[in-house]
Amino acid sequence: MRIDEFDYNLPEELIAQKPTDKRDCSRLLVVHRQSDTIEHKHFYDILDYLNEGDCLVLNNSKVLPARMYGKKVVPTPEDELNTVGGANIEFLLIKRLDGDRWETMVRPGRRIKPGDKVVFSGAGDVMADRPLFMAEIVDFGADGTRIVDFKYEGIFMERLEEIGSMPLPPYIERASEDDDKDRYQTVYCKEEGSVAAPTAGLHFTEELLKKAQEKGVELAYVTLHVGIGTFRPVKVENVEEHSMHFEEYWIDEETAETINKAKREGRRVISVGTTSTRTVESAAYFDEELGCYQVKAGADSTGIFIYPGYEYKIIESLITNFHLPKSTLIMLISALYDREKILDIYKTAVEEKYRFFSYGDAMFIE
Repeated sequence: MRIDEFDYNLPEELIAQKPTDKRDCSRLLVVHRQSDTIEHKHFYDILDYLNEGDCLVLNNSKVLPARMYGKKVVPTPEDELNTVGGANIEFLLIKRLDGDRWETMVRPGRRIKPGDKVVFSGAGDVMADRPLFMAEIVDFGADGTRIVDFKYEGIFMERLEEIGSMPLPPYIERASEDDDKDRYQTVYCKEEGSVAAPTAGLHFTEELLKKAQEKGVELAYVTLHVGIGTFRPVKVENVEEHSMHFEEYWIDEETAETINKAKREGRRVISVGTTSTRTVESAAYFDEELGCYQVKAGADSTGIFIYPGYEYKIIESLITNFHLPKSTLIMLISALYDREKILDIYKTAVEEKYRFFSYGDAMFIE
């Protein structure tokens, strides 16, 4: 299977640069697989397509304000933290390794090597009275990253909230703003650790979730911390040769039982987003005694790669955004529905001027 088979034409002006004024006012393209038909709705209409007994699986990972701006330290005898003449440096936190040690993307990378130090004071003011953060580069990481030890005063996450900004994806061609700290998080985010939002969940409001529960829909929260690999392109011609990045996930006992009971009773399990999908599919196992698939509770990491030919074990339906051409995400949804039909739907979405990617509109494949 070739990567070109997942390509489509997307006008640049359809890439959403900002969210809609209200979360649930984004558009919703509903795909009816049994009849091979579609409908054009708004996201608040999702309640019309959720049934009593459905189990809705959501990723409650919280996005870190992981982008930081600082200056390289050029020490002098008078001031060991002198930054005068030091290069402007941008950090993007990737993953906590241990304690205050992180894997980090650094730009410009050519200026930073092991032993160097960088000080940070704020996203827009790196030369404030004193640095809130200092980072020392201790080693090179994989794929051009750096291994960094942080030194700071107080509590790490509190300092990071003060100086960091939201790590908007590269196709959003503007700087992060204050509103993004709210809108680039789901209303149900809880567990800190992602560097990208589980964007299908951005459309839900607290009121919409409450109404779903009142209708008899069960909510099951899993945690998968989204890594920077979600933006990395597939660089091989043959899809089967691609290797996925690994991401950490957690499913607690209560959540596992909620999903498993739905599977045992033949009720529909609907995933909100590709990260929720990858989580439960990674945790799936076949229970010989019950004669059906179940999910295993606990913590693990996954590099599962879902593309056409994969047989879903847990998920029956999917709420998702519109994904990049040639991406692993469009491959994942093409495994749930026919690839050619997905591309036809994307062509229709372009013609109807749906908004694409993280801050864009949604699709429900029922």
